[in-house]
Amino acid sequence: MDSSRIENDLVSEIRLEHVQAKVYLLVTCYGKMSSIQIAEKLTISLDDAQKAAKTLVTFGAFIDFSETEFEAMHPRFTAVNMYRKMCERENIEFKRNKIVDNMGAILEKPYDDARTK
Repeated sequence: MDSSRIENDLVSEIRLEHVQAKVYLLVTCYGKMSSIQIAEKLTISLDDAQKAAKTLVTFGAFIDFSETEFEAMHPRFTAVNMYRKMCERENIEFKRNKIVDNMGAILEKPYDDARTK
């Protein structure tokens, strides 16, 4: 899996900020994490980690177990959900996007592997 390519696709197709894309990939590929763990693993501030994770909740990518603990939803659904919400925010017609569909398919295996340890 080429995570830098997926990160770039998340930024260009879904219009996430780079830190949001990194947080999304981290939690999707490694499982439920607290904002402290996210900050440590990505070497970003706790505030940036918390803010990015909360934004991903509003974009339909994460669920929050508590104020500081986050889990990714299945990537096949979240990629399309985030794209649909971006289209609504940007006032763009929602239609099928093969790049977004492929992101969900590529992330499915690491997502499943992280949850079946």
